[in-house]
Amino acid sequence: MDNCKIENIDEYLCDVSVIHEDSVREVLKQTPCEQDVKKLTNFFKIFADSTRIRILLALGKKELCVCDLSAILDMSQSAISHQLRTLKKERLVKNRRDGKVVYYSLDDDHITEIIKSGYDHIKE
Repeated sequence: MDNCKIENIDEYLCDVSVIHEDSVREVLKQTPCEQDVKKLTNFFKIFADSTRIRILLALGKKELCVCDLSAILDMSQSAISHQLRTLKKERLVKNRRDGKVVYYSLDDDHITEIIKSGYDHIKE
């Protein structure tokens, strides 16, 4: 997110009274550009589907193939594959081939942290 900071902060300040102009300037300096905000928004949209969350939760426990996920989620392999394509495209899951079987796992530990953090939040 650091690659596109707001360059001219003055253009974002309006003519109305700002009680803490220094605070406004500080926050604006640290605010990501619109392009990065849109990418972040799209990233979080991926988590707005219960099937994808269930897949991520399962893959957080163990590397699994489509057949395993199909049995765990009680869904068709086609439906699972469709969701896995979306998750892979967004770099949330990765795969490896072992003969004819393709195994899926979480792409990195960030995904586990995001889900755990969200789950902890709803359980408070």
